[in-house]
Amino acid sequence: MLLRPVSPTAVADRRWDVPQTYWPALTAAVQGRALPVATLDADALELNAADLVARAEGMPIRVASKSVRSRPVIEAVLGLPGFRGILAYTLAEAVWASSWCEDVVMGYPTADRAALAALVADGRACERVTLMIDSVDHLDLVDEVAAPGRRPEVRVAIDLDLAYDPPRASRLTGRVGVYRSPIATAEAARDLARLILARPGFRLVGGMGYEAQLAGVGDALPSGAGPLGRLRTSAAAARTLVVRRLQAGSWLDVLERRAAMVGAITEVAGELEFVNGGGTGSVHLTRQDPSVTEIAAGSGLFGPTLFDAYRAFRPAPAAAFALPVVRRPSPDIATVLGGGWIASGPAGASRVPVPVWPEEVALVPNEGAGEVQTPLRGPGARDLAVGDLTWWRHAKAGELCEHVDELVVVRSNTGANHPFVVEDVVPTYRGEVKAFL
Repeated sequence: MLLRPVSPTAVADRRWDVPQTYWPALTAAVQGRALPVATLDADALELNAADLVARAEGMPIRVASKSVRSRPVIEAVLGLPGFRGILAYTLAEAVWASSWCEDVVMGYPTADRAALAALVADGRACERVTLMIDSVDHLDLVDEVAAPGRRPEVRVAIDLDLAYDPPRASRLTGRVGVYRSPIATAEAARDLARLILARPGFRLVGGMGYEAQLAGVGDALPSGAGPLGRLRTSAAAARTLVVRRLQAGSWLDVLERRAAMVGAITEVAGELEFVNGGGTGSVHLTRQDPSVTEIAAGSGLFGPTLFDAYRAFRPAPAAAFALPVVRRPSPDIATVLGGGWIASGPAGASRVPVPVWPEEVALVPNEGAGEVQTPLRGPGARDLAVGDLTWWRHAKAGELCEHVDELVVVRSNTGANHPFVVEDVVPTYRGEVKAFL
């Protein structure tokens, strides 16, 4: 799979913004393929990659593999200017990825003894993989698998907690962010760095501070959001205002505490190889933090529905999937095969895949998206026949690839009889029999 560098300002033709022609063209491109089918629009992917690089303004972007989960796609993105290295989500994945990528950082700690054994048995993997830790317990696990004198030196980085506790916290505005690391202060970061330096067989090379409350929470919640119901305009406006105020306070807190924690680590360990921060939704902010040397991003490449609600950028829907109509239980309902590809996170409408073609269809509230079948109701469902394709977008990025073995890569074919040409078919992790989580 090949990708080309593009300028986001040079792309005037956003054909995906015209659903009446875009989705039927995709239907024609995948005609005759096994169903369900997932597609990757190369033009949209290139535009999204260019947007991430532009917002990073020269700061390297590390590809978050959990948001892609296709080796050829990751390799193609890493071939573009502005991208460097992988942020892996399991150690088994990281060890495997180290066979084809020289720079792999774990985004999360591991307690997988089998994967640790595989790591320390592979000298090249030990040179290329950095473990993420937030306590000496993680060091103890490594030593239990192989004592320092019986294994190569293991690279480690410290995970820093950046969740936000706003002033005058109430039940409605308590802790904002995710529960990750216990390392939330400069003192805690300094103490852990000293403990790492005192342990033989480990080398402290980096740090990571992920501001989830900025990177993964949209600040422009639209009214009518969600496939199972509509949010009142007034409620959407009120929630958006709360989110923006909390994010503004959180950003100031992130700047202060991340710098303090990184400074405390470097006081005892010296200069680090990298300090990772951010995510797709906060690239434009994270690149302003002088304590950060690289930004993690992945979801912005595929542009899932959770990233439709941001003011700072507008991702293209690069990834989509098609489900066929398999029966018509009533004149206003068309039932499709599958559909229950629910995304992780808090259960609710925001984690449900969204049918985007035909227009004017919605899930049936008392059934939702089903494991084997999903009924669609609405004016757009009335003209659907058995065998017709419906098009969907997933709520999150890489989780789509857990449901398909391959991605059909399409590209615009301007001036030809068919608007799209199938440029490639690439395996997902699942297609390579790599089920990491």
